[in-house]
Amino acid sequence: MEMEEAIKVLLVDDHEMVRIGLAAVLGTEDGIEVVGEAGSGEEGIRLAQEYNPDVVLMDLVMDGMDGIETTKQLMKQYPDIKVIVLTSYLDDEKMYPVIEAGAFSYLLKTSRASEVADAIRAAARGQSVLESQVASKMMNRFRNNAKGESPAYKELTEREMEVLRLLAQGKSNQDIADQLIIGIKTVKFHVTNILAKLGVEDRTQAAIYAYKNGLAE
Repeated sequence: MEMEEAIKVLLVDDHEMVRIGLAAVLGTEDGIEVVGEAGSGEEGIRLAQEYNPDVVLMDLVMDGMDGIETTKQLMKQYPDIKVIVLTSYLDDEKMYPVIEAGAFSYLLKTSRASEVADAIRAAARGQSVLESQVASKMMNRFRNNAKGESPAYKELTEREMEVLRLLAQGKSNQDIADQLIIGIKTVKFHVTNILAKLGVEDRTQAAIYAYKNGLAE
């Protein structure tokens, strides 16, 4: 039986001891391989080109280029990479910008090693993971928007709005890819961003949101 390839992970954190600890822990996990370690955002972008990782485990606060800007640059250059934020910060000024930049999942450094490993495996399957406190904050933001603040869909890009409208029509990822002439992985990336920005859990809730807000026919 042919064995599945290991999920290639790149660590980006300016604390060497954090990288050493993560590499040691993830090295014991089946199906996960740490292919490189970067001590800065700039180095992370360079190593992403060199190692072509499936997942980047990203710190937020670093000297030089921070995790938000690094995520933006990675998404521009390598949109298929899944960025998982692993940070000590839960404030809105950092959390929402990095999610909007394209972060796939958001975890706190208080997470258990098994939770980080599970998030990496989920990302490889195209599934996002949000730490419970992060999910709670996003839902509160969604509720506040519903009370009259700027609606969440205002944060969607033009392309994400197109995907949302087609999603609300019941189109599959392949249908959306064919209609917009983009790759299937790009569609999945947009859908993940849409769910995060709208604060909903799945495609069905996103479609309901679209109809409630007059975004779909």
